[in-house]
Amino acid sequence: MTFQPDSELDAESVQERVDEAIESNDVVLFMKGNQLMPQCGYSANALELISEHVTEFETVDVLPALDEYREALSTHSDWETIPQTFVDGEFVGGSDILTELDERGELEATLTT
Repeated sequence: MTFQPDSELDAESVQERVDEAIESNDVVLFMKGNQLMPQCGYSANALELISEHVTEFETVDVLPALDEYREALSTHSDWETIPQTFVDGEFVGGSDILTELDERGELEATLTT
């Protein structure tokens, strides 16, 4: 999904986009920035870890409406920080959780189940 930086997304539109992205994709990463230009180190780390194990996944840039995305994501997870990764509609975690799963050799199985 690509959003224009100056788009004015209201909370309802963001909630719909979050719900649709989670429901429609096997793996989705809500991140700051996009695949070509992550805008924070945690997002870049999550992107790199997922890319090592999955070739097709969705990313959603939360920066155009950061507060609205945080609120919308809170209905799916109790995680306050970005990035957030969902697999088959279930919340997996942020960059730190992906790193832990990778270190234990469990990330590939988590992303491809």
